[in-house]
Amino acid sequence: MNMNPVIHFEMPAEDRTRMAGFYTNVFGWKTQVLGDEMGNYVVATTTESNEHGRPKKPGAINGGFFQKTDDKPSQYPSVVIQVDDIKEHMTKVEKAGGKVLGKPWDIPGVGLYVSFLDTEGNRVSMLQPRM
Repeated sequence: MNMNPVIHFEMPAEDRTRMAGFYTNVFGWKTQVLGDEMGNYVVATTTESNEHGRPKKPGAINGGFFQKTDDKPSQYPSVVIQVDDIKEHMTKVEKAGGKVLGKPWDIPGVGLYVSFLDTEGNRVSMLQPRM
């Protein structure tokens, strides 16, 4: 079976500006707010990336901060797993006892993204990158 790597992390924030400042000041991360069209998602760069936005160091990942909401799965940090075929993996998640949370959505310039709950109730996401 092909192993699908963790390529991104996500953490909820009540105040994304405050959170970005914290991680910049404490760990030296670079942050960028993407704007209204991207839900004001904050990209957190934790390691040097190549021209495609992928980390140069093997095993290193970047991440982001999203707005904390009353939606329970959104309240916890999660990881994003890269897949080649998001629809195939959505089916695998369901067959293995997980629950897909909605339909994949296209992140402009990035790829298709969908979240799911694993068998233990953890929110995890999948990304089929635009190559």
